[in-house]
Amino acid sequence: IGGESTRPGAQGVDADEEWARVADVLKELMNWNMPLSIDTMKANVMARAVHLGVDILNDVNGFRDAGAEAVLAQSNAGAVVMHMQGEPRTMQKSPQYTNVVSEVEGFLNQRMVALEQTGVQSSRVLVDPGFGFGKTLQHNIDLLKATPLFSTLGAGVLVGVSRKRMIAELTGQADPGLRTAGSVAAATYAAQHGAAVLRVHDVRETVEALKVAFALNQ
Repeated sequence: IGGESTRPGAQGVDADEEWARVADVLKELMNWNMPLSIDTMKANVMARAVHLGVDILNDVNGFRDAGAEAVLAQSNAGAVVMHMQGEPRTMQKSPQYTNVVSEVEGFLNQRMVALEQTGVQSSRVLVDPGFGFGKTLQHNIDLLKATPLFSTLGAGVLVGVSRKRMIAELTGQADPGLRTAGSVAAATYAAQHGAAVLRVHDVRETVEALKVAFALNQ
């Protein structure tokens, strides 16, 4: 659940507005007895969500907001630590890297070390290379191919490419609703190369593809 859009070009909102958008939804979903993740970059929003009992803090900014590491460390929540170059409003204007894989790997490793120093065990953490967050198509392809490398950082790897622009650029499908086949193919590749968690829209199709792929690989 997220109260602030992080799509390319999105404008930010303050913490009170962000919380106002999600508070009632979170309170209702807490009664559904299922794991809940909040998508936020703000320590203040994280703290309120933890107080409600949210299970996972998903931060596209890698827990760099002042106080974010402490909120996580003082909770029992899991964490998704993502890499993003720049900020959502401007990140896709002209993303540049000398070596995208080594730079993203270095960032994620640094954030893992910082969290461990605050007492957050690596078993509580997933790392996310941040596909589409300050990356060109080639950057995204290089990062997806590097999934095995990211899995050596000591945390599980989360891959979320479902229906993203990279799928449109590879398949020619401008309509997000028509990107299922490409998204499933990318998710299957990620799972076969070490991804621990897949964030997808088309759950049934992805599960069926994974069942077939892993059966054939046994």
